[in-house]
Amino acid sequence: MAACYRRVLLKLSGEALMGERAFGIDEAMLRRIVGEIAEVARLGVEIGVVIGGGNFYRGLQGAAVGMDRATADYIGMLGTVMNAMALAEALSRAGVEARVQSALRIDPVVEPYARMRAIHHLEKGRVVVFAAGTGNPFFTTDTAAALRGGEIGAEVVLKATKVDGIYSADPKRDPTAVRFSHLTFDEAIGRRLAVMDATAFALCRELRLSVVVFSILQPGALRRVVEGAEEGTRVTLE
Repeated sequence: MAACYRRVLLKLSGEALMGERAFGIDEAMLRRIVGEIAEVARLGVEIGVVIGGGNFYRGLQGAAVGMDRATADYIGMLGTVMNAMALAEALSRAGVEARVQSALRIDPVVEPYARMRAIHHLEKGRVVVFAAGTGNPFFTTDTAAALRGGEIGAEVVLKATKVDGIYSADPKRDPTAVRFSHLTFDEAIGRRLAVMDATAFALCRELRLSVVVFSILQPGALRRVVEGAEEGTRVTLE
């Protein structure tokens, strides 16, 4: 089946890289995720990736124990750089060209973020991994995904999680939770569904950039999503 999208923005959480570990990167999980991305890249889909850093550090963690929130958020951004470098290197080993662009300048190891250069990489068939969020404290990597998706002209934001869509409640805690197949941005924001923060949803709504939330733990799910299958939960303007 042919892909339905030419260019996508994939949002990966840092926790997705942990696998069964409590911290850091599980190599088996990293290889599996890379395999999913590589399969889609070989369909000719241009892929940008925004990755989180929660497997190393979360800014809210530091703030909760008294650290200055801005400093804590910058530490979290550095965690995303480590994840981005690991992901890009694993993609290269799998035969997929990849580049890391960071919103914080770390010139000896990664490129600084530059919109037109990122688009050039995508047009050349390279996966571009965006690190360090927006480069600003107080903004989540979900918001960075919405921002980068708009900047690179992505057709959709694919939010990869550990659950197979958006539920009315936490399905791990509430067995009566219902999975939505479709929501509008207004519904997602109004219901305070925590799968993405409200700022990210609002920015996607303003950019008319649809969101698909799906499970990265389901083999082949990423390919099925880009091929237009009914997978996960789709969030749209209407």
